[in-house]
Amino acid sequence: MIRFTWLQFRVQATVALAALLAFAVLLAVTGPRLASLYADAIRGCQGAGCANAANTFLSRLTITSPYPAVYEVGVALTLAAPAIIGVFWGAPLIARELDNRTLALAWTQSVTRTRWLMVKLALTGLAAMAVTEALALLRAWWSDPISNAIGRGGPYPFGSVFDQGRLGSFIFATSGITPLGYAAFGFALGTAAGVLIRRVVPAMAVTLAIFAVVQVAIPVWARPHFLPPDRTVVSGPSFFASTAMSVGTLTASIVPGQPEAWILASGPINAAGKPVGAIPNACLVPSAAQKPASPDLGACMASRGIEEAITYQPGGRYWPFQWMETGIFLAAALALACICFWRLGRRRT
Repeated sequence: MIRFTWLQFRVQATVALAALLAFAVLLAVTGPRLASLYADAIRGCQGAGCANAANTFLSRLTITSPYPAVYEVGVALTLAAPAIIGVFWGAPLIARELDNRTLALAWTQSVTRTRWLMVKLALTGLAAMAVTEALALLRAWWSDPISNAIGRGGPYPFGSVFDQGRLGSFIFATSGITPLGYAAFGFALGTAAGVLIRRVVPAMAVTLAIFAVVQVAIPVWARPHFLPPDRTVVSGPSFFASTAMSVGTLTASIVPGQPEAWILASGPINAAGKPVGAIPNACLVPSAAQKPASPDLGACMASRGIEEAITYQPGGRYWPFQWMETGIFLAAALALACICFWRLGRRRT
């Protein structure tokens, strides 16, 4: 039974291994130079100077080919892999058998339905998890200098490909152990859709649609509330006059002392604790349309009792969140597998 399942799966496995090998070659060619650039950037730095050196490294890296492109490809490939697996591995796994009416032949052999489905799910599902996690580990190895720089100075430059810390929506889902959960869920979702719909193409479409919704919903509505967020109020000229705040939106870009914190909400408040919607006119220079902030913006806003309220998840919660999210997706995958067993168990030959 295992040999027969492997023969059916060999084309998908070959394509996946070829893609994995090509990705590994790309990272092996560009990785050593990236590590060298980072080592040169922080050599001899001490204390706060290391944060500045890390930010300078990231800023220069944004205009140094091919590193931003490779970084984006790694994130995109790891993020898309579970969806691709669900669509092209999971959905056809049983739906093709149902569509071609070959299940009856398989079930007339000595293999029971339960064992038949268990072997298919276990072999293909474990392969899906292995491929996805291998992508994540390769990406993590290559981007380690970038991750270290973000850990020292925070995501920077803002608006660039390097403006997310470990808890950022894209980085979190493509690092650590969460790719295992996403891969298991994507594969089980595709398989369950195939069992219930019994047609390959519609099952593929449903799988892609549901997975896309889940992949957006989790970081937007679920992950921010895995644990109660922290809140801090920051004041003083140094904060308002630095790159810690976006002058255009008056929102915080980093949490002082926590460069990898995930900011959920932020905004200025006055001494009474009420939101401030705009920079006071007295703090603006005449050419406000082009350059809204004067060099004394920080001192001016601080003198009027304006502070920045920040709600955030600390960067130290990365691994607890990893275990929580992975557990959620593994539990969902198990539930979907149970649906497959239940549905096929009730089906007549």
